[in-house]
Amino acid sequence: MSSFRPDLAGKSRNHHQTERSEAFPAIDHFDRLPDSLLLLVFNKIGDVKALGRCCVVSRRFHGLVPQVDNVIVKVDCVISDDDGSASGTSDKGKSVFSHLVRLVLGGIVKPLQALGQFLGPKKPLSQNGNGNGDGEGEVSHHSPTEVLKNFNEIRRLRIELPGGELGIDHGVLLKWKADFGSTLDSCVILGASSVLFSGAKSPAGEGVCGNGGEDNGSIPESFYTNGGLKLRVVWTISSLIAASARHYLLQQIIADHETLESLVLTDSDGQGVLRMNREQLEELRVKPLSASASANRTLVPALNMRLWYAPHLELPDGTVLKGATLVAIRPSEQTAAKKEVSDSCWVSSAFEEPFGTAAKLLVKRRTYCLEMNSF
Repeated sequence: MSSFRPDLAGKSRNHHQTERSEAFPAIDHFDRLPDSLLLLVFNKIGDVKALGRCCVVSRRFHGLVPQVDNVIVKVDCVISDDDGSASGTSDKGKSVFSHLVRLVLGGIVKPLQALGQFLGPKKPLSQNGNGNGDGEGEVSHHSPTEVLKNFNEIRRLRIELPGGELGIDHGVLLKWKADFGSTLDSCVILGASSVLFSGAKSPAGEGVCGNGGEDNGSIPESFYTNGGLKLRVVWTISSLIAASARHYLLQQIIADHETLESLVLTDSDGQGVLRMNREQLEELRVKPLSASASANRTLVPALNMRLWYAPHLELPDGTVLKGATLVAIRPSEQTAAKKEVSDSCWVSSAFEEPFGTAAKLLVKRRTYCLEMNSF
């Protein structure tokens, strides 16, 4: 018959541990870290949502987070008054003119209206539909302008939209990168009527080739007659409108944060990137932008443009661009010295791979010069 024997030694150990813990309370090791080190950690985090969660951890965190100088705002959604306006079925059977009108009106106007609503002051939006009452259908959406008011020492700011503004057909490539001060400083646009991603190389190997392997670098006559030139003009104007609209909508953020040294407004699709450095931000504060009379966007000045075109562009990794087009844009009034900067310095390096290589190959081809009036 077994007998029960209490574990007196165990009880004694627990008793001593309790006494020890009361005599020496647990140490919060974060309290031992200097503020400067915590700010380094918060700057590595960057994302405003994660920083918002850090604010509720402690009073100390709540006081340190507003001092973060590197902030990333990822926009979850941009709500339009007419969600169906930017969508649509394929219209390959329509005329080129109809296609261009749909591209400009359906792909730019409504998304930019929605973008303007989002970057403006916060608004409570009533969502009708599947809500079940009790206030569940009433949602408050905070704009980046509103969220960023909680930070007072931002130096580097990146805002990422959920998608690009330009509605383009599936398979079409259209990317742009623009630099702004008080107005447009430069813009690079890369487009292609179709892209084929493949690991296999064609027998022609690296570089460019035209139909039948004959390509002297000139734009073929068919480019002017089959709507190719019109489409590239629309791509250029559309990209400039999207860039100038983004620039216009950043005015309040720039005015609210005088410590800003770098600002990037991009999108998750990688379609467009607007950049402003310290000098450009200061220029906008000193010299207010000129707004377009017809829309909420910055007025685009008169432009000088250079265009490169290849009917068929094969990249070293096997990617093939059909109708590859590169456009480099600068304002006409810029000094001659600034215009003479090598294309390899700002045009060829505008895009990430594999499209950076595409730009490098295109600038080696024959250059076509164009001009565009202010709009």
